[in-house]
Amino acid sequence: DVGEVYSRLLDHRPVIQGEIRYFVKEFEEKRGLRELRVLENLKNTIFETNERVLPKCEQAMQDNLSETFKRLQAANAMIHRLQERESEARKLQADKVMAREEKCIAHWEEFMKEQQNKRAEVDEEHRKAMERLKEQYSEMEKELAKYASF
Repeated sequence: DVGEVYSRLLDHRPVIQGEIRYFVKEFEEKRGLRELRVLENLKNTIFETNERVLPKCEQAMQDNLSETFKRLQAANAMIHRLQERESEARKLQADKVMAREEKCIAHWEEFMKEQQNKRAEVDEEHRKAMERLKEQYSEMEKELAKYASF
C-alpha cells in the first residue's frame, strides 16, 4: 500500500520519462529535418561570409583607411602651415605694435623736451620783463622823489 501510494504521489520518473519520449517523438516527426537544414544553411552562410565576404570587406576597409589616413595627413600638414602663417602674422603685428609704441614714446619725450625749452624761454622772458618793470619802477620812484622835494 505505502509503496504504491509513494510511487503514485512522489515518484514522477515514469511520468517525466513519458513526457520526454513524447517530446522527442513530436519533435522528430513534426519538424523532421527542418532544423538540421536550417543549421546547415546557417553553416553555409557563415562559411561563405568567412571565406568570401569578410576578406572583401577587410580589403575595402584597408583601402579606405589608407585613403583616409593620407587625407588626414594632408589636412594635418595644411593646418600646421596655417598655424605657422598665423604665428608669423601675429609676430609681425606685435613687432608693428612695438615699433608704434617706441615711436610714440620717442615723440612724447621730444614733446616734453620741447615743453621744457618753451618753459625755460617763458621763464627767461618773465624774468627780463620783471627786471624791466623793476627798473621802470625805480626810475619812476626817482622821478617821483625829485617832485616830492618841491
